[in-house]
Amino acid sequence: MALNDYFKKEALTTKTLFSYFLKWTVISTIAGSLIGSSSALFLFLLETITDLRIDTPILLYFLPLGGLIVGLVYYYWGGEANRGNNLLIDEYHTPTQTMPLKMAPLVLIGTLITHLFGGSAGREGTAVQMGGAIADQFTKYFKVSHQDRQTIILIGVSAGFASVFGTPIAGTLFALELMLVGRVKYQSLYPVLIAALTAHFTCLAWGISHTIYLIDSIPNFSLLLLLKLIIAAFTFAIAAILFVKTTDLWSALFKKYIAFPPMRPFVGAILFIVLILTIGNDTYLGLGVPTIVASFDVSQEWNVFLLKILFTGLTLGAGFKGGEVTPLFFIGAALGSFLALYLNLPISFLAALGFVSVFSGATKTPWACTFMGIELFGADVAIYIALTCIVAFMLSGKHTIYKSQRFTSEINANNNAK
Repeated sequence: MALNDYFKKEALTTKTLFSYFLKWTVISTIAGSLIGSSSALFLFLLETITDLRIDTPILLYFLPLGGLIVGLVYYYWGGEANRGNNLLIDEYHTPTQTMPLKMAPLVLIGTLITHLFGGSAGREGTAVQMGGAIADQFTKYFKVSHQDRQTIILIGVSAGFASVFGTPIAGTLFALELMLVGRVKYQSLYPVLIAALTAHFTCLAWGISHTIYLIDSIPNFSLLLLLKLIIAAFTFAIAAILFVKTTDLWSALFKKYIAFPPMRPFVGAILFIVLILTIGNDTYLGLGVPTIVASFDVSQEWNVFLLKILFTGLTLGAGFKGGEVTPLFFIGAALGSFLALYLNLPISFLAALGFVSVFSGATKTPWACTFMGIELFGADVAIYIALTCIVAFMLSGKHTIYKSQRFTSEINANNNAK
């Protein structure tokens, strides 16, 4: 039973509460441990192959082969796993079957291949899909209600997100906000939080560390500062929209002109290599963490965030596997550091705000992004992060990287029309 069912009863007994907390503590802890361990393995392998790719530049030229392998594997064996994060969202709202466990190893291998050969992608999608697939296996062995199934899916999402970024509070809120924009089901809050915390500390226990970002200066509060931040948030929203539209455009072009899906990442990789050689810069390969870190110290050129949008949109639109969130961090941090000079604000300060605000605009999860900023950068910037995340979220409209994401306004409109 879900927690709200307990509170609907006339008499809330100690026994029912104990049953609830015992049940979800056990499930969340087990799931969180498994997902945290899988994220630790993923991050270890990702770091290893990234170092190998950096030390072996010639690997870039094997990206078409890697794309063809990923395309063929998903075409012939992927099945429902091809839908990625959208499968998690759809199963949450309209359950049809347990998510296939093969989703976890497929997205793990697919993402590692993408990064080994230099594709521009992230890691959030991988961790969330692995988490969702692992957690949903509980429904095979236990009789669960529809609401319990929803909670289990949220457990997988929160645990995967929390462990891969080292942000358990943000992971909790990300899972709760992701499924239905504008409405949060608090009855799942406890199990989702326990899973996120367990996964996070399990990942750390395996010796995994996360990148540390430092803000060296925070401006004093003023009305002028708020005006500057609203202007910055507007540009962050534009960047989020541009990212979504660019990825969608590449995807549509590949589907229109290449009928056989496995050939799309093959052709996309060739185009990717040509563009990289044309600009003569490997900054846009892989996650791009060095550029994110540098954006906190040095103002980036105006075209850095635009080129990351181009290369990530091409990579993911062609059908390579990986996440969008770390590239969104790159785009936001680079844009923020560029704007800092023109808005006369500390570079690290505005880079941090861009880091989470572009993410907020592209995923429609403003509170998760706000708390991610607090977890990563400290509470001293909380009000500024909240402002830019919320403004970017609102100004970016319904543009989202998750095509199955539901909006409360649409559901309410449909209900009123009936």
